Amino acid sequence: MQAVLKSLTRIPLWLMHGIARLIDGVAFHVMRWRRDRAERDVANAFPEKSSVERARIVRDSYRNLADTLVEAFWGFGASAEALDRRVAFENPELIAQSVAARQSVILLTAHFANWEWLALAANAYFGINMDIVYQRPKVEAIDTFLRQVRGRFGNRFIPREEFIFHMMSHADEARAYALIADQTPKHKQDPKHWTRFLNQDTAFFKGAGKMAQFLEARVLYVSMRRVRRGYYSVRFIELAAPPYEVDANEMIVERYAQSLERDIRASPADWLWLQNKWKVVKPAGSDASAPPAPPEVGTDERAS
Repeated sequence: MQAVLKSLTRIPLWLMHGIARLIDGVAFHVMRWRRDRAERDVANAFPEKSSVERARIVRDSYRNLADTLVEAFWGFGASAEALDRRVAFENPELIAQSVAARQSVILLTAHFANWEWLALAANAYFGINMDIVYQRPKVEAIDTFLRQVRGRFGNRFIPREEFIFHMMSHADEARAYALIADQTPKHKQDPKHWTRFLNQDTAFFKGAGKMAQFLEARVLYVSMRRVRRGYYSVRFIELAAPPYEVDANEMIVERYAQSLERDIRASPADWLWLQNKWKVVKPAGSDASAPPAPPEVGTDERAS
């Protein structure tokens, strides 16, 4: 299996994009893979849009996901120079400032645009090793392959169940930690932050704020946008910085959710609608969602 997966990294990108059209057509028209769920979630998120507009979002999201999938395999074998030509960082000075100050930084991103290229390109561009939290695949051969190719430039992928111990073991070092923070808490014991997100009560993982307080780390939201097929741009937006108040955890998660919603509304087809973000239902009688963070916090000039 690993030999087959590695062979895919050697296919030229133009050919991979052709393969993406085939994957997209089969997934959308033939298998209708999670299509009913995606249509339902898009309708709930954008009640103000027409049925034609919502159908276009769903259709384009399948095309974009197919591109992301094949581009990921190409990126697993691409050089740092090739990735640098396709992923532009608009304000790299925010990362450089933390590196120069020997301050840990927590990067919060999402299943948006091309998250696989994001980790590879950032590692290659900044020359800093990142510790990235991930959910270990059930198939060991796939897990081994992904950890090898994702970590080609020095990134380390830490299984979710091992991350707390890893972080505490390296607490005295200045490091970069990255989390794809739009995943849904799965277990009853997982602490949850409830907020209104895309017109729905939505659960987000808690924890980024506690990490920031423990490490005295700066927290940045990573906003990635698709410029055109195979080209992306990345902007960092500060969500919080030390010193922190006792309620920093709730505040950071809330600001993250607001930043992500802003990106989704700007380009809805670039989000991974095929994940089941709303599978956890808010318990009746639970506390109200936290109030929104001040509007000026984390504002992205591109949105104005």
